[in-house]
Amino acid sequence: MSLPQALARGFVVATDPLAPPKGLAGAVVAIGNFDGVHRGHRGLIARARTLAAHLGKPCAALTFEPHPSDYFAKKSVIFRLTPPGAKALALARLGLEGAIVLTFDAALAGLTAQEFVDEILVRRLAVSGVVVGYDFHFGKARAGTPDFLRAQGAARGFAVEIVDKIAADAEGSLEAVSSTLIRRALEAGDVARAADLLGHPYLIVGEVEHGAKLGRKLGFPTANIRLDPSTRLAHGVYAVRIRIDGRSRDGVASFGVRPTVDDGPPLLEVFVFDFSGDLYGRTVEVDFVAFLRPEAKFGSLEALIVQMRRDEDEARRILRAC
Repeated sequence: MSLPQALARGFVVATDPLAPPKGLAGAVVAIGNFDGVHRGHRGLIARARTLAAHLGKPCAALTFEPHPSDYFAKKSVIFRLTPPGAKALALARLGLEGAIVLTFDAALAGLTAQEFVDEILVRRLAVSGVVVGYDFHFGKARAGTPDFLRAQGAARGFAVEIVDKIAADAEGSLEAVSSTLIRRALEAGDVARAADLLGHPYLIVGEVEHGAKLGRKLGFPTANIRLDPSTRLAHGVYAVRIRIDGRSRDGVASFGVRPTVDDGPPLLEVFVFDFSGDLYGRTVEVDFVAFLRPEAKFGSLEALIVQMRRDEDEARRILRAC
């Protein structure tokens, strides 16, 4: 779980440490999968940072790779909202000192709740505090509960705080913000709903790769980015913002299989407005601002070009207004 932009700011990423990582000794840790780093996760991390400031200790996220659901299924079943690199970047931007990543394997899955406390929290990390959500369960057969963790903290000398549910909607919704709700929204192309649940636009981080350069021939040169294979974002055209060297630029993007051209593997193609630089091999971030239309097959390249011009105009209009 690493990303140059996050590490450059002194953000520590420690995978399977056997002792407290440098800079994170005695840390307060917020524990979770943190897929999406959504509003619920941000509430958890905010509480952890407050506790860490009170105790005069560093603050870190304690998370797991691969996603436990993928481990138990023995294949990729989860649409990852934030694959490892994007997760690192999102966590770093919340003011944490670092992330501790535990490899979710048979050894970790087999630890009892008591062993997780003794081996991970106390012996290897020497935590000063732990912050978890109201529905957090851990250890073999998910036997560890928030109440068990609170009792262990009192007995072993580390603070424990439990964060209540953060509602999905302001109108008194009984449903909590969750990665599952966000995945459903993105699978339907509803990036506005996803942004509301995330607390920020849905974003991807990826390297720009060489393509067939057909977009250049059509007058729409694109930055091509292959998304994580687990991605189930609805195929279609989106108004986007792309960050290049820290600067945000407007654009329009198509994600899908290009049915008019080749029905190939899913690819994100971003046309950056008013930009002529070379992006090949560079890592960029793309924020999805609005869904314009589903992917469609056109009868000719000429018909496709006409629609692409309409998409550009619509994306420019939307992005000017927000």
